[in-house]
Amino acid sequence: MSVKKKENIALVITANKKLSLIQKEFNLLFPFLKLEFFRTKHGVKASSPKKDILKQDFTLKEFRKKNLHGSITITEEMVVSTLEQLFDEQFGISAQVFRKSGRSWLETSMTDDWTLKRQNDQGRELSYFA
Repeated sequence: MSVKKKENIALVITANKKLSLIQKEFNLLFPFLKLEFFRTKHGVKASSPKKDILKQDFTLKEFRKKNLHGSITITEEMVVSTLEQLFDEQFGISAQVFRKSGRSWLETSMTDDWTLKRQNDQGRELSYFA
């Protein structure tokens, strides 16, 4: 009997995608995580102010501060800080990952060195006790 190896999930982000679609696709891959976009960049292990959240009905290229082209491929083994850094480098936009904790969403700023899979698994565990 052969055992199928689980394929690594991936999501490709381009500048033409609306923020709302990026968030939806990200959440389908990682149901206990969400991705938010902000006007200003946050520091390492720092949080982003809620007042700076960007509207979701625009594309990345409409908000980007840099005239860059490219894409980001997101995998479950990607580290949160790497993902956030890639959004800044590729599109000049600040991104922040949040993890589900019961009924709340927590910024992952203190665990930015975890993979997306680990963050999602932790969110799953924390949500079962809510």
